[in-house]
Amino acid sequence: MTKRSPIAVFFLSIFTLGIYIIVWRVKTKGEMNRLGSNVPTAWLMIIPFVNIWWLWEYAGAVEKTTNKALSQVVAFILLALLSAIGDAIIQDAFNKVDLVSRVEVAAA
Repeated sequence: MTKRSPIAVFFLSIFTLGIYIIVWRVKTKGEMNRLGSNVPTAWLMIIPFVNIWWLWEYAGAVEKTTNKALSQVVAFILLALLSAIGDAIIQDAFNKVDLVSRVEVAAA
């Protein structure tokens, strides 16, 4: 996963009125999929009610990517209810992941 500043994720989300949240989620979705997750296309984020299911699937990938440091339920609550703050917390969890061991496990 690309290391990003959680503070930058928060403030860019605020200053762009939420547009950066969409960009960040699309980028991290792609990174998680490259690590073995299976998050569906990001276009589903814009469809009412389907976007809730998409967030649940994304939260499941967060749990897998962070080696259960954040559970799917906690990640979903952060994404759905706390928006910019939640995305910053999730980015902090991504930054703490030991990707060297994840890549070795995926290659085996």
